[in-house]
This record gives sequence, structure tokens and C-alpha cells, in this order.
Amino acid sequence: MATQHELAHSAPDAATSETLLGVEGLSVAYGDQQVVSDVSFTLGRGESLALIGESGSGKTTIARTVLRLLPKGARILGGRMDFDGREIAGISDRAFRPLRGAQLGFVPQDPGNALNPVRTIGVQAHETARLLKLKSRGEERERILETFAEVGLPDPKRIYRSHPHELSGGMLQRVLIGLAVMPRPSLIVADEPTSGLDVTIQKVVLDLFEELKRSLGLSLLFITHDLAIAAERADHLVVLKDGVVQEHGPSKSVFANPKSDYTRELQADVPAINPNRYRSIHLARNTAERNALGSQIEVRSVSKTFGDVVAVDDVSFAVQRGKTHALVGESGSGKTTTVRLLLGLEHADGGEIVVGDGVVNGHSRSQWRSVRRHLQLVYQNPFTSLDPTWRVGRIVREPLDRFGVGDKDERRERVAEAIRSVGLPEEMIARKPANLSGGQRQRVAIARALVMRPEVLVLDEPTSALDVTVQAEIIDLLFRLQSELGLTYLFVSHDLSLVRQLADTVSVLHDGRVVEQGTVEKIFANPENPYTQALLQAIPAVPRVDQSRRVLDPAPV
Repeated sequence: MATQHELAHSAPDAATSETLLGVEGLSVAYGDQQVVSDVSFTLGRGESLALIGESGSGKTTIARTVLRLLPKGARILGGRMDFDGREIAGISDRAFRPLRGAQLGFVPQDPGNALNPVRTIGVQAHETARLLKLKSRGEERERILETFAEVGLPDPKRIYRSHPHELSGGMLQRVLIGLAVMPRPSLIVADEPTSGLDVTIQKVVLDLFEELKRSLGLSLLFITHDLAIAAERADHLVVLKDGVVQEHGPSKSVFANPKSDYTRELQADVPAINPNRYRSIHLARNTAERNALGSQIEVRSVSKTFGDVVAVDDVSFAVQRGKTHALVGESGSGKTTTVRLLLGLEHADGGEIVVGDGVVNGHSRSQWRSVRRHLQLVYQNPFTSLDPTWRVGRIVREPLDRFGVGDKDERRERVAEAIRSVGLPEEMIARKPANLSGGQRQRVAIARALVMRPEVLVLDEPTSALDVTVQAEIIDLLFRLQSELGLTYLFVSHDLSLVRQLADTVSVLHDGRVVEQGTVEKIFANPENPYTQALLQAIPAVPRVDQSRRVLDPAPV
């Protein structure tokens, strides 16, 4: 394998434009642990480069090193960083501080945590506007409003007066982008700028970056684990694993001829690149069970309002036993409310919900407990859904305790059985969540749902917080469990690429109504509703790669 310097400096995309950022031989450690080793790359003016890798690959550490935002205890072991012709790794914090914000902009990952919830957007925007050294607060306000309009925010004056909780995730992300571009920096570092956003909002945000790059001549350094976004949007890629560069080059070259096994593994795990990864499983199941299935879930003309807001309006769909049905739509589409109605966490204003042979809505609490034993939920985020003070054994056992299932020995055996079924060693039972990886935590969450031996699992964005390779492992696990246990899945997601891989049928929700539904194959191949068409057109248009790594035509949506 070539050295990192050879990968960086012999790449076929050696910068044809003037270099804005040059990183050479960078190594970084946290305490005694080295997390970045001999990393080198260049970024030209007006170009975009994506740092790709799983959690722990070093990509965020590299970005924070460029911004001089490393946490206490971190240190640069060696290497050089040049920005706009100036070496910045060795200069003092006092000398670097004027560059941050003014010349080096930053868009953090989570807009909900990046903005102060008790202060208005305008108050926080003025902190950035002070970098412009304008004559008055009035001039600052005018520049803020102009910037909000520039990044496509509707009614900038209302945005200025609003608190963060009054804006959607997409609006908050645009606010952060606006704050980053207001001083007209030469480089913007964007750390997972679209994670957690709906697919259409993701496209809007990425289109905005492209437009700002063209109109303002910005350079962009993306940090992402989403190879599909990087392939579609970045000019160049740097693929990282365990702090070491695995590959470096133009996006098209990396996809056409990946040099490292790791890059090929990443390609294989990206749903947008390999939409038919599980096609043989679906075909085999459809052939074997075409005439043997009945409905496990039926939602019939269900409606729900909250005050004057109609959250769910006459929603109907059915899920066959042993199959996977997906609910898709943007935030506010009604999919979460529909799931809460199914789980008995909300009561429908009208309509009927049937799970197995029992009607869910209208049940007393004791009747509902009987239904709930056969209907379990896997939450979205494994980092927040598990009690950090409990050990895995207690987390998995809790449903058995609540429902009074079996004696102590039987519960212990069922916990061990559930842990084994999700591919974890029994020694994990004694650990706490803090000692588990994200993938291991989600396996524990699935084991907790399985310990009651349910017939139905409701999967609420079960992989959205996970790296692409871990996501693929969890999806493989879900397919195996469905085959072995005959489980029925209701899959809630805004990731349409993943829906295409995982689901058999799909309902598309918009403003609380089902606008289109049918088999995944039919909906994705020939969407009839304009809203469905817009959702599918927002999927990253990346090359599809076959098993020989030969680039094929872009995957149809």
C-alpha cells in the first residue's frame, strides 16, 4: 500500500487551481492515543473536498485541528497546515483567532445544539456580525437580514425575531450556514451538515452550498460518513480509517477505481449506491409466501387532531405478516403520530387500528397491555434510548419485569437468548451502554424489543444515528431475525435509499395524508404523485457499483 504522502501527492487530481488549504503529514493525539497519523491533502480555491470515514476515523479531529478547536488534552504531534499561503499549525492562538470566523467559517453538525435556546436568532447573529466591524447595530441588522435572504430563509425579519425552537431543522441549518458565510470567509468547514435532515431539506441545504461556492468562490471542507452525498457533491475525497488515509483523489476516480479494500466496503454498504442489495431476499420471500400471508397490521381511516392542527387525516394501510412496510415523509408528514397511535401512546379521533386479531384503539389500559406484549418499538437513537446507569442485562430484562413474565431463572435465560439472537456475546450482559459502540447499543435495543417474543417490531429510524457500515450490519441482522422469527416490521424513515433496500411495501405521507402507496418496486419505478416524485428526485444521484467495482449508470429513482 502506498504511503500517505504518495497517496496525497501522486493523486491524478493534483490541484489545478490555487491551493487554499494544504495539510501535510498531520498527526494528532488525545493524551497517549494517536488518532490521526500522517494525513496529507490539498484543497484549491473554489473547490470542495470531503473527509469520509466511520466514527473514530479521525475526520472530525482533522477538521477541528484546521479550525484550532481541539479539546483540552489533544495535541499536534507533527505535520504542517498552510492556509492562504500562511502556516497556521504553529502560530499562537492569539495570531490565529482573527482568522476563525472571518476567513475560516464553521457549520456544526447539530443546529439544535449549536444555537442558544433562550436567545433569539437575531441576538446570536449579531455576535457574528461584529466581525464585519460595521458602524452601527442597525447596519449589522441589515447585513444579517440580507444574509438570511441570501441563504433562502423566508421572511428574514421573522427569523431574526425567532427563538431556535420556533424554526424547523432545515431553517436552523440555513441560519448556521448564513452565520458562517456572513463574513465572506475563504473556507467553510461543514461537519455532517445534513445528518438528521429530511431528504428534500438535505438537497436544499446541499444545493445552497453549491450556489454559495459558485457565487462567492468559497472552498468547502465536508466532514461526512455519507459516501453517497460525498460522491454527488464533493470534487475530491479523502477516505480515512483509524486516522490513516486509505485513498485520496477526485470523486469520480475514487468511485470508478477504488484502490483500497476499505473504500470498496464503504461502497458496498451505501444504500443509494447499491439499491438492490437485498433484492434476492425479497424475490425469494415473495415467491414462497405469495399466497400464504394475511394482514398483521391494519390501519383503517384513522384521523388525529391536536387543537386546530390535523396531524393524521384518514390514513389507511395494511402490513402483511412477515413483511416490512415503510412509512415515509418529511417532518410534519404525520408518520410519527401514526406510529404513536399504533403503539397506543395517542388515541385516534376516528378510525380503527388492528394488530393481529385485536383492535388497538379503544382498549382499556389492561387490554392494551395484552396487545403491547406482541408489539415492540426500537427507538431511533441508541445513544439516548438506553439508560446509562443500567447494565445491559437489566435493560433487556426490563420488559419481562414489567409484564411479570416467568421466574428469575426463566428471565435470565430469555435475556441470554435475546442477546445471542442479535449476535452479541453473553459477556455484554454485564456491561453498561457507555462501554458499547453505537452498533452494539442498537443491537441491545433490538434484543430488548425481542425479549418479549413479539410478532411486530416498529422500527423508528433505527439506523439514522449509525455509520453506513454499522447500518448495513443492523439491516443484515433485521433481515435474519425476520426470516428466523417470522417478524413483521413497520419501518419509519426519511432515508428513501434505505427504504428501497429494506421494505416490501411503502406508504408516502404528506400533511397527514397518504398520497401514494404500493410495493416499493412500483413506487420507486413509477411514482405518480408529485410529492413522491420530489422525494425520490432528492436521493443523491451517485454511480451504482457492481460487485466487480465497475461503475454502472446512475441508479434510477
